[in-house]
Amino acid sequence: MSAPRALLLSLAALLLPAAAHAADPRLVPDVSSRAIDIQYSFTGEELLLFGAILYPGQRLPDDRADIVVVLKGPVRPIILREKRRVAGIWVNASSIRLRTSPAFYAIGSSRPIDKLVDERTAAIFELGLANLSMSPSGFSEARKLERFEAGLTDLYRRSGLFVENPAAVEITEGVLYRARIPVPARVPVGTYRAETYLISRGRVLAVASRDVQIRKAGFERFVALAAQHHGFLYGLSAVLLSLVLGYGASAIFRRR
Repeated sequence: MSAPRALLLSLAALLLPAAAHAADPRLVPDVSSRAIDIQYSFTGEELLLFGAILYPGQRLPDDRADIVVVLKGPVRPIILREKRRVAGIWVNASSIRLRTSPAFYAIGSSRPIDKLVDERTAAIFELGLANLSMSPSGFSEARKLERFEAGLTDLYRRSGLFVENPAAVEITEGVLYRARIPVPARVPVGTYRAETYLISRGRVLAVASRDVQIRKAGFERFVALAAQHHGFLYGLSAVLLSLVLGYGASAIFRRR
């Protein structure tokens, strides 16, 4: 084989994966709000995740793709404790520490997850509450871990912090998609990630994400920053305010 021909074959081998990758569709996602402000009157909000699917050559395939959207964060360590009744008293019987537990997780899809991907793919991309990887610290029995994770999921689901909706995503003309994710009033502050997955024939074709900030605003933000950066003065002010309010209340009741 001549040197020029060998060089051409080498270049073709390098370009083929790039060409195959370029043949996959691309996601252009966005969110209705990049920042959610929590004030004293905050009762929750609905976040709109929307966008478009860009196909190579602007030609739609015969098999239309599905969309899965996920809003999650912030990830934090958490200690779960199990209470048992011993001699008529409720005590902490056992505990487990999870290093990467999301404080909020909501997933919506155009069809149920088990209809879109197999269990292995769902576990890799953490699609669905049953596939969250919370990284237990130290060795733990599988049954114990499952029991604790099931308890945490049930608690967060009832609080509105874990949400799963297999019919939340609407796809228009195979190109435009939209989904509404409820954000409860008890949602913790922090940086959240809105992820969009494009799935076809059991394969994830594209992934895109946007960051969403959930933060305190107004007087609540002032109090939070004061407690974080000026802990001593904040504590002293809280004690003085309690004393003043207590003295004022006692004075009013004495006059009556």
